[in-house]
Amino acid sequence: MKICSSWCSKSASTRFLWIIIPFILVSIFFAFGNSKSSSFSTSTWLFSSGKNNSGELVAVKVAVNGGADHEDAILEDYNFNNSNIIINSFSPITAEVDQESEEEFQENHEQPVVTQKDESFNISSEKSHELPSLNETHDLSTEPKIKKKFTNLEKLEVQLGKARAAIKEAAMSGNQTDDSDYVPTGPLYWNAKAFHRSYLEMEKQFKVFVYEEGEQPIFHNGPCKSIYAMEGNFIYQMETTKLRTRDPEKAHVFFLPISVTAIVHFIYDRKSRDHWNPMKQTLTDYINLVSGKYPYWNRSIGADHFMLSCHDWGPEISKAVPELFKNSIRALCNANTSEGFKPSRDVSFPEILLPGGTMDGLLGGPSPSRRSILAFFAGGLHGPIRPILLEHWENKDNDVQVHRYLPKGVSYYGMLRNSKFCLCPSGYEVASPRMVEALYTGCVPVLIKDHYVPPFSDILNWKSFSVEVPVERIPDLKKILAGISTRQYIRLQRRGKQVRRHFEVNRTPKRYDVFHMILHSIWLRRLNIKLHGLEYL
Repeated sequence: MKICSSWCSKSASTRFLWIIIPFILVSIFFAFGNSKSSSFSTSTWLFSSGKNNSGELVAVKVAVNGGADHEDAILEDYNFNNSNIIINSFSPITAEVDQESEEEFQENHEQPVVTQKDESFNISSEKSHELPSLNETHDLSTEPKIKKKFTNLEKLEVQLGKARAAIKEAAMSGNQTDDSDYVPTGPLYWNAKAFHRSYLEMEKQFKVFVYEEGEQPIFHNGPCKSIYAMEGNFIYQMETTKLRTRDPEKAHVFFLPISVTAIVHFIYDRKSRDHWNPMKQTLTDYINLVSGKYPYWNRSIGADHFMLSCHDWGPEISKAVPELFKNSIRALCNANTSEGFKPSRDVSFPEILLPGGTMDGLLGGPSPSRRSILAFFAGGLHGPIRPILLEHWENKDNDVQVHRYLPKGVSYYGMLRNSKFCLCPSGYEVASPRMVEALYTGCVPVLIKDHYVPPFSDILNWKSFSVEVPVERIPDLKKILAGISTRQYIRLQRRGKQVRRHFEVNRTPKRYDVFHMILHSIWLRRLNIKLHGLEYL
């Protein structure tokens, strides 16, 4: 009764306030509960995005309590969609860079909320809340309405997007990171600063998964002392490199450890009319094995897989699996564009002959002033180019010494070291170990080839340390080479010494050597590929 009498004794205006106050509080709650300035705990990321007049998403802003950035949780510069593979023309080394698209996490939510928990990412719009009691204090729930768990693949693609941005910035800004070991400089690189940044990003991020299936001698094996030695050296060095991962979920690329040289040696039957089929079937069976056991080949149709072959028949045997030939990264010594080599997707690497299995005794040579021979070549008569060379120059000029066979007692490497220019014509195939032999001995390589993509030519400017002579100009060889001034020759030779480190084979791989240059070229091709919106069991 006292309460009732007290209530009845209040004025009409007071009674009206008691009635209206709850409605005001409820309205305030809904206003702030749906506000775009809600704050969350430090484990929650608030992404604020808007749309421009055309309805496209604009740049995403990131805020977190305390204002600290958390790079691992920023899913930017990446557009998730339903397509499987996009091949880009991302060429940061030549400063031809692609423009990354803006982020679009949720098409129908202007303010997504990303929550990081247990290394998974959830995207959600904020959830409306139940009406709380006015006499109690409640924390606003941040329970997401829509959840999306990002796959490991999507996270890898985000990391690659950041690497592209860093390389692009280096290419455009001209800023270069300090490196106590080696800093690429000079005209022998198309873009030294972009290459340096790309190499550092590779060291920081790149992971390669090597399939363990397959038995020697065909798999996980290869030659180390023939002209195909790079095949075996790479396979062996992949076993211990820090860039290898045992977890395929963390891999950017997948290596197929098959040796084409071993296939030819152990399976090729000279007497068989259909000698190609057994060799090609070996490769087909291996792809079927790993694609049936793991999901990774099928999810990308082979686009993030690579094979490596220094044998002349590598390109032909790779045709056994159409997806391998069309989609995968093929690292080949025989980089012949007339046989299907695609410079934007495939990798050209050098053919290197190591007679003793190491570089011991192969490096170094006298100064230019002590080289008495203008040009030198010695080799067998095979292929379409060498007959032309020998026809015009064999044993006809003391300055241009061209031999099919060297006289008894004359050292091949001694001739290289006494020559200013070393002729490197194609044989049956476009690749030749003579280019690296020239660089090892301080001789300037002279490339006489058709349809050939020189090793690492997306990074290296071969014209800055070698001479290219068209096949039809072979009769003018002496005139062309003698016409190069002493000053220009010294530049070519000095740059050849500088670039030599990228062609050196080390028992224990060193930074920037040929092993890491091959991996860097594969890294660049992987940057050109985006795998989108892939879900698999």
